[in-house]
Amino acid sequence: MNSLNRFWSVVPAAGVGSRMGASIPKQYLTLHCKTVIEHTLSRLCSHPQMSGVVVAISADDQYWQKLDLSGYVNIHLAEGGAERCHSVLNGLHGLSEMADENDWVLVHDAARPCIHHDDISHMIETLKDHPVGGLLGLPVADTMKRTGAEGNVLQTISRDNLWRALTPQMFRLGQLQKALQTALDDQFLVTDDASAMEHIGLQPRMVEGRADNIKITRPDDLSLAEMYLAQQEKQQ
Repeated sequence: MNSLNRFWSVVPAAGVGSRMGASIPKQYLTLHCKTVIEHTLSRLCSHPQMSGVVVAISADDQYWQKLDLSGYVNIHLAEGGAERCHSVLNGLHGLSEMADENDWVLVHDAARPCIHHDDISHMIETLKDHPVGGLLGLPVADTMKRTGAEGNVLQTISRDNLWRALTPQMFRLGQLQKALQTALDDQFLVTDDASAMEHIGLQPRMVEGRADNIKITRPDDLSLAEMYLAQQEKQQ
């Protein structure tokens, strides 16, 4: 890898978070005196190796303008899409006007506000010379079951070599653009960026991350994230 290549982040933030059951999108819910997305952007923008962050928001977003992001000069906007993969691709298109196709992009969920600088640094150091890139993950610790449509257990799945996929997921800008566009052209609606890379025959590397890098999906996750943020502040 050319040592001059830079590191950027794309944050898809156009979702409504229907499973949260809230009246506003979950990324704008209040958490530890800020909105969820403000915590997320603070962690990304303050990392010393991050050149800039592109946030993909919905065209009819009514909340973004209310945020106080005056302290962040490296945030850029893109229009979100119908699904996460569309938002990421739009963000990459916007980023391509500022970045080189061989620059690294860390795609991170807006609803993962507890991402720690240690995880970002570990990921960059592990993957900066990798031919493909990779993603943060956690080895599966629970017993895994497969059920039928009625909820009856059909099979117990071996958890050997099974991982939970987290974000950020880090790939080169040009290669990730190609992979996502190919997946969409093939009508393969990917739910994460590594799946798009796999779809074009590449093998991303899994990098073990911290267990507190949770995604806020359901109401109980807010209180859990609050606890993790408080713990992280005490450790600083």
